[in-house]
Amino acid sequence: MKFWNRYKEHYKALIQLGVPIVIGQIGIVVVGLADNMMVGQFNTLHLAAASFVNSAFNIPILFGLGFSYGLTPLVGQFFGRQDKFHIGQLLRNSLLVNLCMGLLLTLIMTGVWFNIDKMGQPEELLPLIRPYFLLHLASLPFVMLFNSFKQFADGITDTKTPMYIMISANLLNIGGNYILIYGKLGLPALGVVGAGFSTLMARFVMFVAFAILFYRSIHYRKYFVGYKRSRYNLTDILSLNKMGWMIGLQMGLETALFSVTGIMIGWLGSIALAAHQVMVAISTLGFMIYYGVGAAISVRVSNYFGRGDLLNVRRTTLAGFHLILCLALMASAVFMFSQNLIGYLFTNSPEVISTVSTLVFILVAYQFGDALQITYANSLRGIGDVVSMALISFIGYFIIAMPVCYICGFILKGGIQGIWLGYPVGLTLTGIMMCARYYYKTVLRK
Repeated sequence: MKFWNRYKEHYKALIQLGVPIVIGQIGIVVVGLADNMMVGQFNTLHLAAASFVNSAFNIPILFGLGFSYGLTPLVGQFFGRQDKFHIGQLLRNSLLVNLCMGLLLTLIMTGVWFNIDKMGQPEELLPLIRPYFLLHLASLPFVMLFNSFKQFADGITDTKTPMYIMISANLLNIGGNYILIYGKLGLPALGVVGAGFSTLMARFVMFVAFAILFYRSIHYRKYFVGYKRSRYNLTDILSLNKMGWMIGLQMGLETALFSVTGIMIGWLGSIALAAHQVMVAISTLGFMIYYGVGAAISVRVSNYFGRGDLLNVRRTTLAGFHLILCLALMASAVFMFSQNLIGYLFTNSPEVISTVSTLVFILVAYQFGDALQITYANSLRGIGDVVSMALISFIGYFIIAMPVCYICGFILKGGIQGIWLGYPVGLTLTGIMMCARYYYKTVLRK
């Protein structure tokens, strides 16, 4: 009872904040799963092409999401002080900064598009990869602009509005997939290219819907005053960049681990690449759910840290870890019970289904590490210690995990299973290092 009384307030607050974020995150994952399932049922080659492009775009998409996360703790601190004008000013500057980041990511990925044929992918996939890649490319600026509104809303603890917008856009995406992938309503069957058109449409609608809501809603009027009357200023732009680059780097590095190894897996052929895409889609479901709670941890921690209340900073963090760990245990149980069924959701290829079933054990093995690193990465974000968070991620994912993936996969000839062995190693060690850094900042140096 003493333990429960210590943490129950934090459990309740994190659940109230986190559940809408989790639902929104699940919506994103469900659409990704739907894309892969629908494309996989259309054709295995189309699924492999989607795997490559999605792996490549996971890096800029999650880097961009992480970059936009820099707004949340800043808004959270001003929200705790009831400084509504500065919150509106931060949003104004964030839209400019995120638009510039979206254009930069588009430019970088355009360079990747011109070099697709040099990445060692199967020749038969290139005619499918190129148009699908371009459609994702066009959607990047809209993703970044929507992220500004979403992180602003999360920072003021309004996590339900982004949830509703994301769910609505995701349903639109699924409907568009059905029509365009399979050629309904008299349209030609476009396969993976149809999925790309549907994704672009959904991302555009998400941004436009939130922009209209912000300008028209009474709920946001008290922040619109600061947005409208303020000006772009170097102080806010630098603060957003400092937070954003480090958080984006941390999230981008983890995504890069999966994406770069996805390119390695492409060297093994279309079957391995398709199996990898299935497993990444499934594992992303767990990651997004955990990260929804993690985002709530970051908001709560930033509020307490802004007030100098380190005791509740630590209690919020531990309560968040308890919740994420429970979710990880439940996810692991689901993965194990459905081990031989997962592949059938995406494809009818016996080779892909068999490969997927062998990777489930490794997927379960890194759930604890994922829970650990998500909890403490978000706590470090909440207290503003973002430089060390990015450095630890680089060490864990690129200095440790990436070489393990290559050695086990190719030198020891473990194939896709060997490459996947690097994931639990990298995630767990990264989580341990972030945990140590967090307690150094909040206990030893309080």
